[in-house]
This record gives sequence, structure tokens and C-alpha cells, in this order.
Amino acid sequence: MYKKNEMPSHIAIIMDGNGRWAKKKNLPRIEGHKAAIEAVRSTVEASAKLKIKYLSLFAFSTENWKRPKEEITALMELLKIYLDKELETMIKNNISFNYIGRIEELDKEVQKKLGYTKEITKNNDGLKLYLALNYSGRAEIIDAIKKILKKPPKKIDENAIPKYFYDPLLPEPDLLIRTSGEMRISNFFLWQIAYTEIYVTPVLWPDFREKDLLEAIKDYQRRERRFGGIF
Repeated sequence: MYKKNEMPSHIAIIMDGNGRWAKKKNLPRIEGHKAAIEAVRSTVEASAKLKIKYLSLFAFSTENWKRPKEEITALMELLKIYLDKELETMIKNNISFNYIGRIEELDKEVQKKLGYTKEITKNNDGLKLYLALNYSGRAEIIDAIKKILKKPPKKIDENAIPKYFYDPLLPEPDLLIRTSGEMRISNFFLWQIAYTEIYVTPVLWPDFREKDLLEAIKDYQRRERRFGGIF
């Protein structure tokens, strides 16, 4: 049983395995992406119910532009459908929607829907949902350095640099979940996960549900977080 008083404040998820899920079922890759929407819905609603403060989902990386154009177009269409369909659910569950990444490089209609969803939900004070879109940890650090060079702070240290990230208010993750069993972080939150607890599950993302989230949380709660110290 998980402990309600020891919940991670910020959970980040690398949503992996859509293509393999589709392949196992002899379906086109896009069907895996479509099935993934239910996993997102289930995870977001479960996180809101569990009173998680922040949930970050790695939805589209800067490297994903290497995929076939047809797949990218389909992914962006699914993103727009998700934002339209889930807006009412976000409002009902007191969820505020946010995003990080090089958003200005996305399709203008996608940018418009992202901005609209963020604006409509900005006063909700429950779960803060972040989608990482056209995001990479290296890109975020590079973009932060560019901002620092334009207007350098009086002191550059570990506390100063995160103030130049895409959203300085987004805290470092307590728990990073990776689905599909892959043992890598795929350029996600490179700076922020220095002391994050990492949990890898063999479950493919389209099959991920509340019970899988709870398993990750229970595993997290069994660990001792030392942050480099000795206890």
C-alpha cells in the first residue's frame, strides 16, 4: 500500500513503447499513438486524484523530427484532438495545463491550442500538468545559456541557471518513470534529474494505467533519498 503522506511532489514520465505496442498487434505505428491517449488520460486523472502537484510527460522530443513526415503530422493531429477533448476534464479535475520546449517551432495551430488550453486552465490550483514538446534536455540548457549571455546575472551558480529554463517554476522531479523497459533517459530533464529516483517498467506506454503508476510510487516510497549525503 502506498503512503499518502510520502507522495512524490513531481513525477516525470518518458512515455515509450507506442510503436512496439502496435507492432505486437500487427497494427500501423499510428495506432500505438492513438492508444497512448488513454494512458495519458488515466495517468493524469490518477495523478490529480492522488494529489500529485506536478506531472511532466515527455510527448515529443527535438529528435522526433527525424521520424517520417506522415507520423509527425499524425502526432500533431492527435495532440490537437487531445487538447480539445480533455479541456473539460482538466477543468473538472482542477488541473492547470502547461508546456515546455521550443514551442515556437511547432505548427501555428498547435501553438494556438496549447496557448488557449493554458490560458483557460491557468487559475486551477490542483495538479500542474506539463507536456514536453519539441523538447530536449540539451536544448533547454543551450537556450538557458543563450539567455544568460544576453543578460548575465551577478552570480552564476547551480541556483541561478534553472531560472533561465523554459519554466523556472517547475521543480526538479522526485520520480522519473520510463515505460517499455528501456534503460536510458533519452535527453529528458538532463539538469533536473541529478538526484531524481528512476523507475523503469516493462509495461508499454499504451498499456500504462493507474495501477502501474501506483507501483512506481510504492517503489519510490521504499527508497532512501540521500542527495549525496549519509543518513
